[in-house]
Amino acid sequence: MSRKLRALLPDLSPWRSSADFRLLWVQGLVAFFGSSMALIALPLQIAHLTDSPLAVGAIGAVELVPLIVFGLYGGALADAVDRKRIILLTEVGLGVAAVVLLVNALLPHPLLWPLYVVAAAVAALAGLQRPALDSLLARIVPHDQLTAAAALNALRWQVGAIAGPALAGVVVATAGTATAYAITAAGFAVSVVMCLRLSPAPPSDTAEKPSLRGIAEGARYAWSKPVLLGTYAIDLAAMFLAFPNAVFPFLAADLDAEWALGLMYAAMPLGACLVGLTSGWASKVRRHGRLVVLGAAGWGLAMAAAGLTDDIWLVLLCIAIAGGGDMLSGLGRSTIWNQTIPEELRGRLAGIEILSYSCGPQLGQVRAGAVASWTGTRGAVWSGGAACVVAVGLLAAVLPKLLSYDSDTDEDAARRRAQRQAQDQGGGPAPAPDGVQDRAHAPEQDPAATA
Repeated sequence: MSRKLRALLPDLSPWRSSADFRLLWVQGLVAFFGSSMALIALPLQIAHLTDSPLAVGAIGAVELVPLIVFGLYGGALADAVDRKRIILLTEVGLGVAAVVLLVNALLPHPLLWPLYVVAAAVAALAGLQRPALDSLLARIVPHDQLTAAAALNALRWQVGAIAGPALAGVVVATAGTATAYAITAAGFAVSVVMCLRLSPAPPSDTAEKPSLRGIAEGARYAWSKPVLLGTYAIDLAAMFLAFPNAVFPFLAADLDAEWALGLMYAAMPLGACLVGLTSGWASKVRRHGRLVVLGAAGWGLAMAAAGLTDDIWLVLLCIAIAGGGDMLSGLGRSTIWNQTIPEELRGRLAGIEILSYSCGPQLGQVRAGAVASWTGTRGAVWSGGAACVVAVGLLAAVLPKLLSYDSDTDEDAARRRAQRQAQDQGGGPAPAPDGVQDRAHAPEQDPAATA
């Protein structure tokens, strides 16, 4: 029994084997808690200055475009320059942004326009940084520990998503927005010091300068790989069709449970966190495409059930189960990306992933609100969940290679594994395994690359 229980606990192998992983894990947790302060304080300050829900909602509008544009550029940049340098400089920039918010909050009459400028700047910096962070994982963690590393990273974010906003709410309510911004700035200062200790992560000798052509090359590679394409498409469909957070206040009112609104927002990360805390088994999974499909389908089914029940506790349970399904799907997606994408394209593919990461939930909020205005809140929730299940099923049928993906036999995973083994042994680039051609270095053999 004790062995079975230990098998469920998170696999800590990446933590033990990689000093850089430990640094990034702790640094990310510190930065997340610091950012949570500003995440709560910024919309609250805008609300106090304007007394306008529209003005608060405009934050999302000013953030979306910089996140997408700089995310795509950041992906190309991550393949062309030292990724440690990108992470370090963007952390410095985020710290400067927090100082600007602090100075503005200390003014006798704080100004409104700097809040939007800083929000856009933070989104741009996050877009530049995320591809470098995401593409660094496969370099600092052994190939066979990538699923465990993805689980630990996701667990860190889920713990932060639950505890960070709760702590930030207390700080803002008791000490004010200026104190919250000061804590944010201090958090980024600590984060910068930790980033200075990271090992350099220079690009390959053949790396080119960031360009639209380079971004297009990454897009063509993703389009040519049905497994990768499936991960992007399923994530985008699941978030667009079944992300109902925008209508939670109305759902709580329909159920005569306004007191449970905060629990609704917390239930999703709680479900994901529980899966992360019992994710030890995931390190033994080889069919990661099935995790993507089953997790996304479970997300949709749980959301459909949440919209069909009128018991608030069952609704909360369904939302938590949905969060667990999203966690499973995310583990599969992250592992496939890190196991198969060539090192020289990893940043650009991470930049493309930002499109589903940022656009999916944003568009899902719009969809949920629009459908709720036509069919009612509960109809918007259950219909979105049902549509998600159908869409995931259709995508899995159209892209069967995603379901059949096996990390032991997949050609791209085998090539990447051989390259990593050669790197660990201190040699040069490993030759492709027998019968496996490196399409990243031979675009003339790739039909999509010559289209």
